[in-house]
Parts: sequence; C-alpha cells; structure tokens
Amino acid sequence: MSEKKPIRKAVFPVAGLGTRFLPATKAIPKELLPIVDRPLIQYAVDEAREAGIEQMIFVTGRGKTAIVEHFDVAYELENTMTARGKSLAVLEPTRATPGDIITVRQQVPMGLGHAIWCARAIVGDEPFAIMLPDELMVGAPGAGCMKQMVDAYNDVGGNLISVLEVPMEDVSSYGVIDPGASSGALTEVKGLVEKPPVAQAPSNKIISGRYILQPEVMRTLENQGEGAGGEIQLTDAMARMIGSQPFHAVTFDGRRFDCGSKTGFVEATLALALEREDMGAEVREIATRLLAS
Repeated sequence: MSEKKPIRKAVFPVAGLGTRFLPATKAIPKELLPIVDRPLIQYAVDEAREAGIEQMIFVTGRGKTAIVEHFDVAYELENTMTARGKSLAVLEPTRATPGDIITVRQQVPMGLGHAIWCARAIVGDEPFAIMLPDELMVGAPGAGCMKQMVDAYNDVGGNLISVLEVPMEDVSSYGVIDPGASSGALTEVKGLVEKPPVAQAPSNKIISGRYILQPEVMRTLENQGEGAGGEIQLTDAMARMIGSQPFHAVTFDGRRFDCGSKTGFVEATLALALEREDMGAEVREIATRLLAS
C-alpha cells in the first residue's frame, strides 16, 4: 500500500441521468443545476481545489458534455463582457488550467463502484478522492469537507470517509459505520452497514458523499460481483478493505444538503441565498411574505 502520497486527484461520478429532476434534466445535466448562481459541480470542484487537489476526473455518460464546457474558456462571452466593461472575475473559477480536467466515459450504468473503476487508468497507483456532487457540503471558509479530510489523511493515511451524525430514527435511510475508537473528529471504522433497521444500527454516523481511498480499491472493484440492485457497489469494495488497511471516518464540521432530492435542493438554494450579502435580506423578506400568505 502506498503510504502518505499526497491527494492530487479527485473522481467525480457524473454519469447519472438525473431522473428525479425531469423534465429539467432532459437536456441539462443535473450537476449543472444551479444553487443560486453556481451549478452543483462548481461547488464540488471549488471544494476540491480548496483541499489542494490538482486534477479533476469526471466520469461522464451520454449528454454530459456541457459539464466539461462549463470549465472551458468561453471566448465570445468573455469578449462581449470585456467590451461592455464587465468584470470577468465571476468566471475565473470556471476556467480550468489545461490538463486539470480529464473525462472518462461510463458506457453502462452499473453503479457507483463501476463508475469509480472506470477511472482506474487515470488514478494509477495514487490515493485519490471521490466527491459526489449531489451532496453539497458547506463548511467554514477555508475548511470545507474535503479539506478537513485531507488534513486527517495527512495525519493517519489509509482510507477515509466523511460522516455526519443524524437522529437514530433516521439511520435506516443511509449507509452507517460500525465505529471503533474515536479521537476528536476521527473515528476508526470497523465495518459498514447499508440502511440498517434502527434496532440493529451500530451507530448514527452516516456516510456522506466524500471519500479518500487507496488505489487498491480499483483491484477490489475489478474482481467484485454485483451487489444491491444488480450494480457494482463502492460500499462493498470498501468493506472488503477494512482490516487490511487503516480505515477511518471524519465527522464533518459543517452542513450537508442532499441535492439529489427536490426538497434538499430547494433547502440548499434558500439557505445559501439567505447568507448572501447581495440578496439575503430581500430573500428573507420574500420567504416571510410567502409563509404568511
């Protein structure tokens, strides 16, 4: 196993069809749906950059080319804005340095584990991050979820997953960890349980869409059979690695919005709009008026 190689690469599985958001996602990738004025994928990429990650690997499918175009240089738009005296600063985060964005195609929807495995040649023999854009993780400035995980990785190495604590009655909707010893935000992972009955749940710490894994997981995925739903499950591969490599959970200090659901998407939009200096007061007035009607 590679020891303490830096986390330079992140895999973004973005091949999903986004059927929960139809008809909006018929022609627009769900990852480009905006929370206020930034698409979901932009939040995830910004979080990765904050953590020092240099290379973004998008595992895409048919109809997802607009995601890559979002991070390209839009000459016509920039020339028009410049001619009109408008600042280009708002576009700066969308301009990727050549070589920073790499795409690989997942031709068949065979699950999250299969999507990650599709990036094996690009990941190579390095540890890497996985970021699910549907999970919008909002931390303090300079201390996003992946930054917290990379800091923990630099201390303990091995494999890490982000977790959040939820009310015990909600655990049956998530994957949860079987915890071992804890120290601050770091908890040893002894096992992973997918959607356990409340009475059988080993903890209330749910897996929340951010991972740092060693490259050996690719070999585990390659030889792994189908799991739940007839798909190649990442959770199954991680569970097989527990015991052979260090495995820890990092309890995220921040907020999570499940933007894979319509209500979570609306919640995230409202929460982030309320915090904006340029619109927060007006949005609060609108919300108050709507609630009173």
